Amino acid sequence: MKRFFQSVERDQSFKKMTIKPPNDAAAGAAAAAPEPPVDGDDAWREPSKFMSWNANSLLLRLKKNREELMGLVQRLDPDIIAIQEVRIPAAGRKGEPKNQGDIKDDTNVAREDKQIVTRAFSALPLSNYRVWWSLSENKYGGTALLVKKRFNPVSITFSLDAGTNKHETDGRVVLAEFQSFSLLNTYVPNNGWKDDEQGFQRRQKWDQRMLDFVSRSSKKPLIWCGDLNVSHEEIDVSHPQFFQNARLPGYMPPNSEDLGQPGFTAAERQRFSKLLKLGDLVDSYRWLHKEQEFDCGFTWSGHPVGK
Repeated sequence: MKRFFQSVERDQSFKKMTIKPPNDAAAGAAAAAPEPPVDGDDAWREPSKFMSWNANSLLLRLKKNREELMGLVQRLDPDIIAIQEVRIPAAGRKGEPKNQGDIKDDTNVAREDKQIVTRAFSALPLSNYRVWWSLSENKYGGTALLVKKRFNPVSITFSLDAGTNKHETDGRVVLAEFQSFSLLNTYVPNNGWKDDEQGFQRRQKWDQRMLDFVSRSSKKPLIWCGDLNVSHEEIDVSHPQFFQNARLPGYMPPNSEDLGQPGFTAAERQRFSKLLKLGDLVDSYRWLHKEQEFDCGFTWSGHPVGK
């Protein structure tokens, strides 16, 4: 989240983001807001309440936890819902180019699954939202962005790269631009345990592309949310020493800064610090919560110390 935003209390337990108008040179990158239209506040309102969720299979949640999910959305009533790991395959036959913006429906099983999703999004409260999909070519990964229908994004794109609307591999990005801010929903690739194309190298390339993205000049504040796959500070994990020294049995990384639990290696944390600094970004949760609170978060590993 960029520094142009300020968090304020709402309904005691939830936070609402509001735009703080720039009042000095440091905030001068924010463009002057145009005059509101004459047909009232509803036509001018921007999204101000956001929900981000790694669903670990949205399809499975709709099959097994539909009532709980609908109740949660009804209760929180967010303007935008950013979802990661939807785990719904993209449309397209085997061996052919996939349509990552649509759900697979070319088999009996796929048609049944798509019908489950379609029915859920045709019923309240999800019917209040428009949905943009960025799906993986197989049943893995994928992201979705739900925006209340009364809000009209200026644009929706699906890549970190400027000048293209091609979907990221595994459907890892949905980027929405509004009049006064941009929102980036990402499912960041896991660092892995090894220095190979699916491990350290893939994450290094992603982090460099993300650095290029936040470094590009923009006149609008940015909200970056999603599964960022990093625990930035020691306060963000339950047992720092264990996670710093964790490694794959029988394998030692060539560089010492790559040692540790994926998501908590020194190399990842250093790159994330650089991202925050050059992007003028603030970890909104840690800005609001200065102390370690195990009841408000967790860390996981295959070891008993994971919480």
